[in-house]
Amino acid sequence: MNNFLSKLSLVFKDATLRKRIIFVFAALAVFRLLAVIPIPGVDAFQLDQFFSGNQFLGLLNIFSGGGLSNLSIVMLGVAPYITSSIIMQLLTIMSPKLKAIYQEEGEAGRKKFSQYSRLITIPLAFMQGFAFLTLLTRQGIVPDLGMFGLITNVLVIAAGSILLMWIGELISEFGIGNGVSLIIFAGIVAGLPSTLNQLIFTFDVSQIPLYLGFIVAGLLITAGVVVVTEAERPIPITYAKRVRGMKQYGGISTYLPLRVNQAGVIPIIFALSILLFPQMILNFVVNVDSQIIASISSFILRVLENGWIYGAIYFLLVFLFTYFYTAVTFDPDSIATNLQKSGAFVPGVRPGKTTSEYIGKILTRITLVGALFLGLIAVIPLGMQAITGVTALAIGGTALLIAVSVVIDLVRKIEAQISMREY
Repeated sequence: MNNFLSKLSLVFKDATLRKRIIFVFAALAVFRLLAVIPIPGVDAFQLDQFFSGNQFLGLLNIFSGGGLSNLSIVMLGVAPYITSSIIMQLLTIMSPKLKAIYQEEGEAGRKKFSQYSRLITIPLAFMQGFAFLTLLTRQGIVPDLGMFGLITNVLVIAAGSILLMWIGELISEFGIGNGVSLIIFAGIVAGLPSTLNQLIFTFDVSQIPLYLGFIVAGLLITAGVVVVTEAERPIPITYAKRVRGMKQYGGISTYLPLRVNQAGVIPIIFALSILLFPQMILNFVVNVDSQIIASISSFILRVLENGWIYGAIYFLLVFLFTYFYTAVTFDPDSIATNLQKSGAFVPGVRPGKTTSEYIGKILTRITLVGALFLGLIAVIPLGMQAITGVTALAIGGTALLIAVSVVIDLVRKIEAQISMREY
C-alpha cells in the first residue's frame, strides 16, 4: 500500500507525467461529449426497444464506446479502425514486404504501417455508416432520410469515426497507454451507472443466487486476467566476456522475459470484430429482395444466435488470434540475431538459428497456455448466459475482460514512465 501511495505521489509531482494524464482525461471527456450528440430524427423509444436483449448490438456498443446506444455522431466508434488494423495484420502474413516494413524498419516502419491502417479506415467508415443507417431506417428507428439526408448522415457518421480515430492516435502520442483501448474502456465505464440503475430497478430477491454467481465470475475473470497478464517465463541470458585494453567487459547473466500472454487484450478485440462484422452485413442483406440471399442470411444469423455455436466460434477465434498476434509482434529470429550481435547467448544453446528455434519452441508452449486461458475466460460469460438466459452476462463479461486488460496495460505503462524518471 505504501509503495502504491509513493508511486501515486510521484505521478502528481512529475510535471510531464501529470500533463500526459490530464491530456488523456481531456481527450476522453471530448469523446464522451461527442458520444451524447445524436444524429437527427432518432426515435428514442424505438431505439431502446431495438437494443434491449440484442447481444450483437450490445457487443457492438462496446466498440463504439457507448455511442451506438445513443445513435450519436460517433456511433461507429473505433470499429472501422480496428477492422482496418486486422486487415493490415492479415496482410503482413501474405505480403513479405509489409512484414518487413512492420518488423524490420523500426519506428519509421510502424508509422508507415499505421498510416496504411488509417487510409483503409476511411472507406470502411463510409461502408459501415451506410449499412447501419440503412438497417436502422428499415427498423423504423431512423425516418426515411431521402438521398440527400442519407448522404449527409453517412458523411457525419464517417467523419465522427475518423475524428475518434484521430483522438485515439493523439492519446497514444501525447498521453499514456493505447488510445483506441482507452476509448473502448471509457465507453465501458460510462455505461456502468445506467447498468447499475437497471439492476436496482429490476432487482428480484429470487435472482440473488444469479447475482452472486455473476459477482464471483467477475472476480475470477479479474484475478485470472491479472495473473496471466503478469505471468512470465524467463530465459537465462549470459553475455560473453570481452577484454578491451586493461578492462574486462561482459560475463554477466540476466534473463529474457517471455510473457505468457504476449498479445494482451488484442485477441479479444480482434475476435469480436471478426464476429460482429459479418453479422452487421447479414443484418443488412437479410431484407433484400432476393429470396435466396435473404434465406441464406437468415439461416446464418440463426446459427450465430445459438449460444453454444457462437461461443465455440468465439473461443476458436480468440485462440487463433492470440497465436497470430504473438507471431506478428514477436519475432524469435530478430531476438536471436540481436543477442548474437551483442555478444549474448543462452547457456547450452548455440547462437543464431538454434537460439531462434529454442525461443520459438518456448514461446509456442507458453502461448498455448495463454491462448487457452484467454479463450476460456472469454466464453465463461457466454456459458452463463446459455444457462441463465440473461444476455447482459455475456456483454458484461466481455466488457469486464477488456476493461481489466486495459487497466493492467495502463498501470504498467505508468510504472514504466515513473521508473524511467527515477533513473
